[in-house]
Amino acid sequence: MVTIPLRDVFAVPSYKRSKKAMSIIRQYLAKHFKVSIDEVKLDSSINEFVWARGQKHPPRKIRIRAAKFEEDGKSVVEAEHAV
Repeated sequence: MVTIPLRDVFAVPSYKRSKKAMSIIRQYLAKHFKVSIDEVKLDSSINEFVWARGQKHPPRKIRIRAAKFEEDGKSVVEAEHAV
């Protein structure tokens, strides 16, 4: 379980906030699991939670359940929203 702070989202224009939140989540998981951004797979439940209140009002933080797997010699991180 990982709690990702999304406070940096509020430094961008309001119409870009949820999109920026998704990229922050991806970057955070890539950094902490030591993989590239392309190897982070997010479940649709994360997307639905971030975009639930529209693009201008994403949550301040999100709890995610993530795990690192080996697939075809590559490390892949799979993440889902922890309710």
